Amino acid sequence: MEERKGIENEKINKYACASAIVASMISIIFGYETGVMSGALIFIKEDLKITESQVEVLGGIINFCALIGALSAGRTSDYIGRRYTICLASAIFFSGSLLMGFAPNFALLLTGRCVAGIGVGFALVIAPVYSVEISAASTRGILASLPEIGISLGILFGYISSYFFGKLPLHTGWRVMFAIGAVPSLGLAFGILGMPESPRWLVMQGRLKDAKTVLSKVSNTEAEAESRLQDIRLAAGVDPDCNDDHVITPNQNTSGQGVWKELLLRPTPQVRWMLLAALGIHFFEHATGIEAVILYSPRIFKKAGIESKNKLLLATIGVGITKTVFISVSSFLIDKTGRRKLLLASVGGMIVALFGLGSALTIVEQSPDQRVVWALWLSIATCYLYVMFFSIGLARVTWVYSSEIFPLKLRAQGASIGVAVNRVTNATVSMTFLSLIKAITIGGAFFMFGGISLLAWIFFFFFLPETKGKSLEEMEQVFTRNKKSRTVDMESQIKNEDL
Repeated sequence: MEERKGIENEKINKYACASAIVASMISIIFGYETGVMSGALIFIKEDLKITESQVEVLGGIINFCALIGALSAGRTSDYIGRRYTICLASAIFFSGSLLMGFAPNFALLLTGRCVAGIGVGFALVIAPVYSVEISAASTRGILASLPEIGISLGILFGYISSYFFGKLPLHTGWRVMFAIGAVPSLGLAFGILGMPESPRWLVMQGRLKDAKTVLSKVSNTEAEAESRLQDIRLAAGVDPDCNDDHVITPNQNTSGQGVWKELLLRPTPQVRWMLLAALGIHFFEHATGIEAVILYSPRIFKKAGIESKNKLLLATIGVGITKTVFISVSSFLIDKTGRRKLLLASVGGMIVALFGLGSALTIVEQSPDQRVVWALWLSIATCYLYVMFFSIGLARVTWVYSSEIFPLKLRAQGASIGVAVNRVTNATVSMTFLSLIKAITIGGAFFMFGGISLLAWIFFFFFLPETKGKSLEEMEQVFTRNKKSRTVDMESQIKNEDL
């Protein structure tokens, strides 16, 4: 590893950065769909006269439909490539946005939401995987987390759109909110033409010359490009004596065949640990309640005592700004402090904020006849504090970590399983939150999320090793439980550092 650090330049490669930014546009579209629904639900319920149960279904159905996209994205990206899978996701989003924008009734609105959900599944798998595979180890954290910044920006744009278009006539406003979501899809369609294909996917296809060309563009030096190519060739099982200028027949074991068997039926101990880590981090990202805050923040603030629609939407915009600012701040921390430290600090702060939010909302709810101003402000402050801690660690690390830990031939489909768990958990929270607060009160709901966050901290402490600075091809060593092997590796690193 120390030898590679000498080869790799820690400066971010501009071409790799530009490619990751374009790939992240698909995440902006997804974030917009999530954020705009938060405000649009206020107007949809009034215009279409739908019930509370229909509101829950409309809010959460996108995540169940995302399962189709998530479980299809891994195999699709292994077959047609990472770049064209992003293009496919963009086309699906475009169709879903138009369907929702021109929906005359609840049924067609729900259909459009389902179509957009399939695009969500594709986007959540392919954007982080592409960004991880285009990046060098020293800058992988910041580039691979750009999709999460994209989601946060999209959510913020969705909140702002709800605020401004909410001033239009009731029948028109929410439809414009959704239709405008089709615009970024067109931008992505043009931007994707300038993106290179993932060099790791090209090697899997036996296109060594093309992979070498891409790596020379996304690396800062020829030595770095050559080192990365050799690592990828080794991981893909390519004959060391094979000439890089030729196209070879891809190894069947690296072209996506038998991947489900290696992931689920007969995984190695390392792969089993990787899968457990990926499923765990994806489950806890949403089981700790972030979707309840993002999707239903107007209702939370209303419970806290804010009545005006304009003030509710403005307070909601504050959530979006907080999320975007601290997601951006974490960009400068993830490659310096490491994934593990950032994650544990983030979840620790979430625990404190959630118990504070639960306490404040309980006090407000137990005083229905009087306005408890300090509790109202405490509710808003702890809500923002929760979003801040979530954004600075768990939001960012989840997507980087789960996209970087799997071996090359398992990466796309391993990531897709993680996203499937992510979407099911997200859907469960978003489709049950309104019923949950009726059953155990809104304060009780956030106490529950605080308890789940405590379990998450324990899980992360014991099951998630540090991956900072490791190449993608080193991950199997990171997830090896053989203490002797890991000790020898650490001793070797210490000796190199001393030299």
